[in-house]
Amino acid sequence: MERREAIARVSILAGGTILGAGIFLEKGCTSGPEEVLSLFDPQQIDLLNEISETILPETKASPGAKAANVGEFIAIMVYDCYGPSDQALFMEGMALLEKACKIKYRKGFMRCDPVKREALLVQIDTEQKAYMDEKGDEAPLHYFRMIKELTLLGYFTSEIGATQAMRYVAIPGEYIGVVPYREGERAWCTFDYFN
Repeated sequence: MERREAIARVSILAGGTILGAGIFLEKGCTSGPEEVLSLFDPQQIDLLNEISETILPETKASPGAKAANVGEFIAIMVYDCYGPSDQALFMEGMALLEKACKIKYRKGFMRCDPVKREALLVQIDTEQKAYMDEKGDEAPLHYFRMIKELTLLGYFTSEIGATQAMRYVAIPGEYIGVVPYREGERAWCTFDYFN
């Protein structure tokens, strides 16, 4: 199974809640990094990697989102799977995040230490949650919601996320309906998209 097919299946399992899920189910993601550079410059992809790393940082047990190059994944998904209005919203959101950081800390996100980065993202996430609770059905998603969803999707469908942050067993294999789980253990990932 290709990674893109696995992503589509994950979005179906998640109830199709990922913005753009319908698009990549229909046509799939087809661009490469070169084409994405028409929408994102390399510094923006680096910024997405740092934002993603702040959301899913490296731990003693597993690498973070930056190691899985989630920033590039996000850029490809936005380029391939979002419509023009959602792309514009996403790009505007990245600029708003950077502006909020400069207002709060008088420097850009990339120049902030991890503690300041996390504090800023917690503040923006709080705003995002309030917006999502109050928005109407026709209102667009909050840009930070888009970033978080794509960060999680990119990380947990990457080889690093699926095999090091989660436990991985290739399918097909023996079906075991009930698996013992002890608190603190990694979750299971059984998509066979690494072969």
